[in-house]
Amino acid sequence: MGAQMYAYVGLVGAAAALVLLLLHKAHRWRNPRCNGQLPPGSMGLPLVGETFQFFSPDESFDIPPFIRHRLARYGPIFKSSLVGHPVVVSADEELNHMVFQQEGQLFQSWYPDSFVDILGRDNVGEQQGAMFRYLKNMVLRYFGPESLKEGILRDVERAVCSSLCTWSTLPAVEFKEAVSTMVFDLAANKLLGLEPSSSKILRKSFFDFVRGLISFPLYLPGTAYYSCMQGRRRAMQVLEQVLEERKRSETLPHHGDFLDYVVQEITKEKPVMTERMALDLMFVVLFASFHTTSLALTLAVKLLADHPRVLEELTAEHEAILKDREAGSRESDGITWKEYKSMAFTSQVINETVRLANIAPVIFRKALKDIQFKGYTIPAGWGVMVCPPAVHLNPDIYPDPLTFMPSRFKDKPEINRGSRHFMAFGGGLRFCVGADFSKLQLAIFLHFLVIKYR
Repeated sequence: MGAQMYAYVGLVGAAAALVLLLLHKAHRWRNPRCNGQLPPGSMGLPLVGETFQFFSPDESFDIPPFIRHRLARYGPIFKSSLVGHPVVVSADEELNHMVFQQEGQLFQSWYPDSFVDILGRDNVGEQQGAMFRYLKNMVLRYFGPESLKEGILRDVERAVCSSLCTWSTLPAVEFKEAVSTMVFDLAANKLLGLEPSSSKILRKSFFDFVRGLISFPLYLPGTAYYSCMQGRRRAMQVLEQVLEERKRSETLPHHGDFLDYVVQEITKEKPVMTERMALDLMFVVLFASFHTTSLALTLAVKLLADHPRVLEELTAEHEAILKDREAGSRESDGITWKEYKSMAFTSQVINETVRLANIAPVIFRKALKDIQFKGYTIPAGWGVMVCPPAVHLNPDIYPDPLTFMPSRFKDKPEINRGSRHFMAFGGGLRFCVGADFSKLQLAIFLHFLVIKYR
């Protein structure tokens, strides 16, 4: 009887110790150590944090509910925990600017593990310093202004005219899917030299990937995240095959596409880039090339249809281009670079569209050291999540922020490379290298849409 009592007491003691340990861990989770004062906020449940709330679906134009509710409660800077990582969330324009401008000194590019799994362990976003600059310059060699001016402009024009002509013969068009296909096929051709008939499997893989891109990272059959990862796996298989075929090609380097550059780099005697890095680079560039543009283009057409006065002003600008062309007795052999650069109101429409589209809803960085800002401490090693929608939809910066008003960008050329108030294409050292390519596609599409079609 005594032995049983001792065993019972021992069991109760162990259970009590376990409860106390769990309570201590929970307290430590909710109150992380910090050499200073952390921003207000909640760390959520142990391990899970506020991940479920963060991934809650939302299809409105407004600031995502996860951010909106916490902005109202805590202000523009608050702490949280997402997919196992402590983060400071910023809707503060000054902190955002500092995060972008101080890369390499105070912050570095970083994404949670689940995002890295999606984009690839060797993707360009994971590269730092000299390696990142090397990859960035490599992409700019092909998608910089000179390349756009010399050849890509004409390829975009052909793709747009062909697609619009085909759609006009159909009784109805599922516009977002049609635009996504048009933009993807163009990107696959310019990047990999693939014709539309050869890129169907790759296109479907990327479409599956995109559908689960912002989803709770649960890798089980039937989940959006599982579909996303399977789409990535199939896409990488196609890219590996395309890369191997190009490496064996005797006609190198006469394809004239981005893949030529990639193969030249990885087949050097002492290559800087590994083959795995090359595959992840092609994957990310292809994804960024089509996803952002197709999303913005779909929204632009919807907004123009809903705002006839804006459409009227846009049409007038493009009809004036045609009149100037006729007055100069120039045969219509397509849009010139000068004509493209003269599309001032079109540029305003594009900027206003991407402001509302919020193509990049969050941008992650990591603090390299303890950082003091407005009385708060961002601990070294913590993530920082910049939230562009909270700036783009701030009524103090953009009056009536949910209203489509392109004229708000009149005479504001500084936003073309990003600013404190405009982060549609990121900012700082990692400003999107494909921004000019995306804007070119949007402008050319809108030109032919308003002068030839309803």
